[in-house]
Amino acid sequence: MLGDCHTELAKLPDNSIDLIFTSPPYADSRKNTYGGVSPDKYVEWFLPISSELLRVLKPTGTFVLNIKEKVENGERHTYVIELILEMRKQGWLWTEEFIWHKKNSYPGKWPNRFRDSWERLLQFNKNRKFHMYQEEVMVPMGNWANSRLKNLSETDKVRDPSRVGSGFGKKIANWIGREKAYPTNVLHMATETKNRNHSAVFPEDLPEWFIKLFTKRGDCVLDPFMGSGTTITVANKLGRNSVGIEILPEYYDLVKNSIQPLNDVRPAQLALLERKGKYATNKTKRS
Repeated sequence: MLGDCHTELAKLPDNSIDLIFTSPPYADSRKNTYGGVSPDKYVEWFLPISSELLRVLKPTGTFVLNIKEKVENGERHTYVIELILEMRKQGWLWTEEFIWHKKNSYPGKWPNRFRDSWERLLQFNKNRKFHMYQEEVMVPMGNWANSRLKNLSETDKVRDPSRVGSGFGKKIANWIGREKAYPTNVLHMATETKNRNHSAVFPEDLPEWFIKLFTKRGDCVLDPFMGSGTTITVANKLGRNSVGIEILPEYYDLVKNSIQPLNDVRPAQLALLERKGKYATNKTKRS
């Protein structure tokens, strides 16, 4: 198959994907690998892709986009914000934003800012009702419960409205006897230390968390920027079907040689672009 994900996505059926989890090339990043995309052209470059993703995603599915704006001329570029606004015009619902806190980010010093230690994970949906399996990502209650729940006041035993008038309330007694709680939207995970011969690899824990949250066994996961295949590999381990699209044959071969198909689901589907290419350069339009 020839082309990049702009053309390969057109070959997928409508409403066929349960979860899209991907990390496209950031603006002006991975130049040696993919050529880089100019920040000023990023939204224009990505919108045809997000349009196809909207088409192939099931009405009950979810799209999670790992992306981070860059610093240019001393300030943060606005292309991520602009992209969110344009995707909403396409018909996407910007449902949630998760933060990946990189616990082991590399030390550094800049004259006007501190080191980046987090990245965005933007959640988009087609409808307000979508499949979400929250119990699959619950976390231990923590040591705070031992002391906090030991001696409850009368207020703790009823729904206590917020004192700031927000309308929210809590009933501490609801958590007695529970061993697990629902997580927050901040994920504390270390970065990948083994780059698997790719210029930008995220840890397996990252796609695993979202695959568990938004899919069940036998569902289909798509990564239109497959890279070294972390998303595809994890989806396969968890018993999900998967579709990966990658523009460079060497990365496709890396995934093909490492993935082990499961017996009770279809083998992972990998869409390979046989000719080498680059997504974009600063001087020329995208291929």
